[in-house]
Order: sequence, then C-alpha cells, then structure tokens
Amino acid sequence: MPEQPVEPDKTRSLLIAEGQGWRAAEVVCLAGPADRPFEEQHAWTSVAAVLDGVFTYRSHRGRALMTPGSLLLGEGGTCFHCGHEHSTGDRCVAFHFGPDLVDETLSGFPERRASRFAAPNLPPLERLLPLLSRARTLAASRDPLEAEDLALGMARAAFAVDGEMASRMPTAREEAKAAEAVRIIDAASADPLTVEGLAAAVGLGRQRFALAFRRTVGVTPYNYVLRRRLEAAAERLRAGPEPVLAVALDVGFGDLSEFTRRFRRHFGVSPGAWRRKL
Repeated sequence: MPEQPVEPDKTRSLLIAEGQGWRAAEVVCLAGPADRPFEEQHAWTSVAAVLDGVFTYRSHRGRALMTPGSLLLGEGGTCFHCGHEHSTGDRCVAFHFGPDLVDETLSGFPERRASRFAAPNLPPLERLLPLLSRARTLAASRDPLEAEDLALGMARAAFAVDGEMASRMPTAREEAKAAEAVRIIDAASADPLTVEGLAAAVGLGRQRFALAFRRTVGVTPYNYVLRRRLEAAAERLRAGPEPVLAVALDVGFGDLSEFTRRFRRHFGVSPGAWRRKL
C-alpha cells in the first residue's frame, strides 16, 4: 500500500497549562505505517515525554526510535519529521520553552556554552522515571502549578542528561527488531519475560538482540522491562487502595521486599509513601 501524507487532523494538541516562557500540552497522534511523515518545525525548545506508542523522530541531530519513557528533544527554529512505520499512534506530554527560560536553565550548567542538544532524544533512563510518572499524572490532572514545576524539572533534566548516552546509530533492521520487542514488552510487561524469549520472538540471537535493543532504545531489555513494571505499579498505587503486595505481584514482581527496594530506588519513596503523597 503506498504511503499517504499524514493528515493534519491525525495529530491534536491539547493545552494543559502555560506561563511566562513555557507551555505544556498533551499531543496525540493517530498516524500509522500508511502515513508518510511530513515536515514540522519546533517554534521553541521542546522536550516531549512519550507516554504511549512507538515512533521515529528525525531532526538535524539524527534519527531516534521513541518509546514510552523516552524524551524527544527539539531546538527552536529547527525542522523535524515523525514517522510511524513500526506501529500506529502515540501520546506525549510536550513542554516548550522560550529563549529566556532556556538561558535561565543553562545558567545552572556553566560547562554548557550553547542551548543546542547533542542528541535527538534521551532514552528511558531510570533517573527519568519519576519525571515520566509525573507527566502521566499531569496529562490527567492538568494542574497549572504542577505543570510549571514539572516544566522546569524537564528543562533541567534534558540539559543535564543530554549527550551522556551517545552511541553508534542502529541499523534499520536493528531499529525494526527493537521496536517489535518494545511492543511485545508493553503488551505483556507483567509476564515472566526473558532476553532469550524476546530475542526468539523477533528472530535474533540473544547477544545480537541485546546489542540491537540497547543501541536503539538506549537501555538494556531488562532495564526497559523494569521501568515499565515500576511505572505500572505507580499508576496502580495512584488509582486506588489495593494492597501493595497485590500491586507488586500483578505488575510482575515476585517478592514484596524486592519490589519495595526497586520502587524506593526509582521514586525516592516507598510505595506506601508514594500513595500517601498523591
């Protein structure tokens, strides 16, 4: 089937909140493999947290596979393309920053001499998980004060972490195989997954799969599965009064103490404290 241009009405941006030099919006795209990417432009510096979906992002900094938990990085005045050759649809919370706020943020990083990003994205790193969880909450609550606080935190994190994960660009085949594995994990993150099983599912040897996944996604398969389980647990704890043990078992942890240790390490508080602070 020939590709068709992405129609403007397949992407919608819903304003969450805005203030002096910043803006936060929920962006939902319904494009799929049959839609041809079209050129867009970042008006301001942008940091978008991917909540759902798998898509490709190409800017003058290169090409990246965007997965849940990754951050899209964009520079004001530059053009970019987003493609959905691997799956249909995505959802992000996008933060946009004006020049003055960017300069203010960079004042905290004297080693940086310019507002340019070194890479097109940040992978779903463990240290970014609390920010991603807050972005998911913000998409539902649309609280202006939370939006401003999170926008400032996203700007700091983007400039602090940018460039640390530079590696060789994956091949087209590695990208496709990693995207397929991401879809499998996202659909069954609570299942007893193994690297060997994921590699077999996408038709690669175990070592080659592990390398392709890390090159493409930016983290190991294990770390991606762990992050998805912890994110699911955070959502369940936020949603209701289920026992912490039940939540831990349902999202894929076999031991409460291990779940509590991992949760505290990633979110900075115990599961019970996380629930009480929301």
